[in-house]
Amino acid sequence: MSVIVTDAGFAVDDWPHGWAEAPEGAAGLHLPADADAEALRPHLARLGAIRIPFAAFSDGRGFTLAATLRRMGFAGRLRAQGHVIADQYAMARRAGFDEVEIDDGLAARQPEADWLARANWRAHDYRARLRGRAA
Repeated sequence: MSVIVTDAGFAVDDWPHGWAEAPEGAAGLHLPADADAEALRPHLARLGAIRIPFAAFSDGRGFTLAATLRRMGFAGRLRAQGHVIADQYAMARRAGFDEVEIDDGLAARQPEADWLARANWRAHDYRARLRGRAA
């Protein structure tokens, strides 16, 4: 089982379409963190969701890929999946992820309160504070 983490806390997975390995005909795409985002450009408008796996919490390629997809115009649901820890939640949201999918074991070790403590990710964005000073 897995738990979906959002700004509102823990939730059940409500994505009904499953995850395909290739974009052709897929509603939801399971995209490796080392994928070439540019190759997806022709498919972005019709994809409803993309899930990017994190093999380890120390592997930041998924954050880069998420930000790249958002800059390319992807407006669907973007999900980080796997080894993302609560301390990384604000970074995941700033990179463009809408939600994080964790396993039950991680949810037990890092309960909902740990994730909710980072849910106000906009308030803790140093870049926004710097832009506010420059205005």
